[in-house]
Amino acid sequence: MIRDITLGQYYQTDSVIHRLDPRVKLMGTVLFIIALFLYKNPIGYILGILFLALVIKLSKVPFKFMVRGMKSILFLLLMTVIFNLFLTPGTEILRLWRIKITIEGLVLAVTMAVRLSMLIIGSSIMTLTTTPNNLTDGMEKLFGFLKIFRVPVHEVAMMMSIALRFIPILLEETDKIMKAQLARGADFESGNIIKKARAMVPLLVPLFISAFRRANDLAMAMEARCYRGGDGRTKMKPLKYKKRDYIAYIILFAFLAASVCLGRITMDIPGILMSNIGKAV
Repeated sequence: MIRDITLGQYYQTDSVIHRLDPRVKLMGTVLFIIALFLYKNPIGYILGILFLALVIKLSKVPFKFMVRGMKSILFLLLMTVIFNLFLTPGTEILRLWRIKITIEGLVLAVTMAVRLSMLIIGSSIMTLTTTPNNLTDGMEKLFGFLKIFRVPVHEVAMMMSIALRFIPILLEETDKIMKAQLARGADFESGNIIKKARAMVPLLVPLFISAFRRANDLAMAMEARCYRGGDGRTKMKPLKYKKRDYIAYIILFAFLAASVCLGRITMDIPGILMSNIGKAV
């Protein structure tokens, strides 16, 4: 399970998406998330899936590598589907004792599952194709205008970059500690939830100690190198837009415009399903 978490990992390869400016990928991720919440019909979701499939193909990141990261949120996804399926009022199509399934709940459950899956996969493309340093530079450059309002843009970008960089390190450390505990007879799988939570204590204590030690070493290293924030600092490789970045912006805004147009189209999906069910019966 630990190795299935792909958040914060960088997949090194040569692709068009990897070569894009990090500001384009940040803006593209934001626009894609906005588009997901505009869809009110299956046509919009088909457009989103096709666009996401095209980006995955261009990124040259194996799709199974992205799907592997979905295992870490499988429980959250399952709970979201269950709550929407059984707790949404509407036209009843099936009853199991006191629990009923409505056509509106079925549509909402499927919609939320597809939307959440696309959101996770779409966001992971940004971290899989962008190094933490480039991501920091892109965030600082893209949101630099917030300095007018005294927002510490550089510090926030640096904190997010360090957090993303520490995720794979802490996952690897967790895996090592877990294997060491298993070799000493620890059991993390059997028992109920309370027993599993208690079994995690010997794992969490050394993990927190290791995390604090690494944080302290990083702080001392930054002080030794006279790090004093972003004021007056220069970049060895300053970000500059290229022709492919402008083309990517045009494609992104065209996709957003198509999503807005399709988002205005409303379809009575529950009614359509009910009529089909009635014809089948």
